[in-house]
Amino acid sequence: MNGFADRPWLRMLALGGTVVAAIFLLWRSDEAPVVDQEAAALRGDAEPDGFVVNGNYRSFDETGNLEIRFASPRIEQFEESNLATMDSPRAELYGDADTQPWIVEADRGRLIQNQELVHLTGNVQVLRSVSGRDTTLTTRTLTLDNNEGVVFTDAPVEIRDVTGITTAVGMKAWIDERILELNSQVEGYYDTGN
Repeated sequence: MNGFADRPWLRMLALGGTVVAAIFLLWRSDEAPVVDQEAAALRGDAEPDGFVVNGNYRSFDETGNLEIRFASPRIEQFEESNLATMDSPRAELYGDADTQPWIVEADRGRLIQNQELVHLTGNVQVLRSVSGRDTTLTTRTLTLDNNEGVVFTDAPVEIRDVTGITTAVGMKAWIDERILELNSQVEGYYDTGN
């Protein structure tokens, strides 16, 4: 039989090669891994499963009319928690062709995908212009429930338009019905335009 048992020099050569390979692997494992700093900075500290930089999205209805235009400088997706986070989200929500879109902006946003909930935080603004009359709603937090077509917050809210200012703590709005309910501590100042 011509194997390792009959050739001691071949056994020694194979053993020596194995030892050299093991030493090389141990030596390499002590080195810090090579990290592309540019790629690491782009990926971010949160280590998302996926991310988009300078994202711009458009959604159209079945007849081809623009429904939503959305932009964010950074969106990160975390698959395990069905979560997407957004930096400085800005959305334009279109309705009838002859009306101006609603504009929604915030410092941060979170989309819980399996529940279709969007949570906006930090300097949340909703801007609406109807017949030259601008209305701005501001608050610290705002949640949109896409399943129910409802927008709500428990935080203080301020609504400004050309005729005055209304403040309240908490609100709920039904989007399709165009109903706004202010929860508590409602105060208003109105200028009748003498």
